[in-house]
Amino acid sequence: MFLSGKKSPILGIDVSSSAVKLLELSRTSTRGVATYRVESYAVEPLPANSVVEKTIKDPDAVGATISNVVRKSGSRARQAAVAVSGSAVITKVISMPASLSDREMQTQIQLEADQYIPYPLEEVNLDFSVIGPSEKNPEMVDVLLAASRSENVDARVAALTAAGLTPAVVDVEAYAMENACTLISGGWPQGGTDLTVVVADVGAMNTTIHVLHNHRIVYTREQNFGGRHLTEEIQRRYGLSYEEAGMSKRKGGLPDNYVPDVLDPFKEAMSQQVNRGLQFFYSATAFRNVDHIVLAGGCAAITGVDELVEERLGIPTSIANPFANMTLASRVNAQNLSNDAPAMMIAVGLALRSFD
Repeated sequence: MFLSGKKSPILGIDVSSSAVKLLELSRTSTRGVATYRVESYAVEPLPANSVVEKTIKDPDAVGATISNVVRKSGSRARQAAVAVSGSAVITKVISMPASLSDREMQTQIQLEADQYIPYPLEEVNLDFSVIGPSEKNPEMVDVLLAASRSENVDARVAALTAAGLTPAVVDVEAYAMENACTLISGGWPQGGTDLTVVVADVGAMNTTIHVLHNHRIVYTREQNFGGRHLTEEIQRRYGLSYEEAGMSKRKGGLPDNYVPDVLDPFKEAMSQQVNRGLQFFYSATAFRNVDHIVLAGGCAAITGVDELVEERLGIPTSIANPFANMTLASRVNAQNLSNDAPAMMIAVGLALRSFD
């Protein structure tokens, strides 16, 4: 969004607090129906504290991890898309005359941007996207304005450059998620049309609640809850190091009481966090109901958590799998990709930028 280039393929590179996820897609079209194929995919853990609260603290360490994940994936693509987190971005919908050309609109926005952005304009990266005709005035269009402090963008660009990649797009996580949801909405009631759908992205450090209405993001909120809470409880309960606890969580081999005493309470806490996000959404907007919940992020892979959330909240719930209708290149490990699928939504949304 803040930088854009149109050449493909573009690697989707999701830099989260705990890992770098890479995805490369190709697309073919038959009778107007697009079919996607996963060409390359890999996940690589980040060194501790190299990314803190979605801020890159050590661009060299992140660059080295990106370099590793590219090598691991086998991809030869050298253009990449990354995203900044919603908390680092200011967005505003403004109305502009529909008669303006893109260049005229850009000039006008640059002149007026200081009304909407609470930072000096020389300190921000600014971009805009025309949403469509204004409902209030047919001679105007609604324009989405997005701005992020330059340091947020520059750190991601520096990490990509250190890994030998060319930054083609710097997007916003919420819009990458919205983009990825186009691939999974076919499994929602009515395909998501005119419905309100919550995507709860439960990662290692944070839970991000995205609410889409009629396929558009209308609300985003970050909450301090994630898989590290489960890792820390395993560490405390069984006297392991943090690394050993994380390994045991993924590979198994914990005592018989792990599920009832540790995992089940974590699943309950996860459903409470989703419910908490819903209550904040209701109190901040005019919406009063949600039609469907989608669980994404690494924690969505926990067996049975979708059934528990559905039971506790009384709302149909599914697990995000953006690869359900994709074919895979021979070098892609199908089992690993399936395990990681719920956590790959941002990377998918970024990889789709190849086809803009």
